[in-house]
Amino acid sequence: MPVSLFTFVDLYDRALDTAAHILTKGAEHARSKGVSDAEMLDWRLIDDMNPLRFQLMVVCNFPRQWPARVAGLPVPEAVGADMDLAGFRAAIAEAKRYLAALTPEQFAEREETLLTVDIGQIEPTLPAGRWLTVFSTTNVYFHLSMAYAILRANGVPIGKIDLFPTGL
Repeated sequence: MPVSLFTFVDLYDRALDTAAHILTKGAEHARSKGVSDAEMLDWRLIDDMNPLRFQLMVVCNFPRQWPARVAGLPVPEAVGADMDLAGFRAAIAEAKRYLAALTPEQFAEREETLLTVDIGQIEPTLPAGRWLTVFSTTNVYFHLSMAYAILRANGVPIGKIDLFPTGL
């Protein structure tokens, strides 16, 4: 059964809601323990892993940049990982505004459009649908899960239900 690529706009919007929700709970917990926002954003699961701020950066960037690429729109500038808590909250809100402006027509018949994208060590060419449904979505949920895990590992009282702050 074919799925419209536009359905990923709602999926990413929900991921951003989750990021905002767990970030708020993380900040509340950190403050209650006397931990600054900056320290919280530097929390990691393990020393050689990227910190919470990096995980949030990816969750803010991918939901704007990959739908833009797939729809053939200009790619929004990436946000950096060097933001403070207010900056991440603003970046999440901006990503949600960006998604809200997208339309189904922008994604119509774009599934097989070939896109070549430099992703670091390689520059693959894949159909737009594959980039969005596999590469981008896997990364959004991986980094959202890492943000969740980092917060849990640091004692933030969140559970599986917190992944669905706006409901199913």
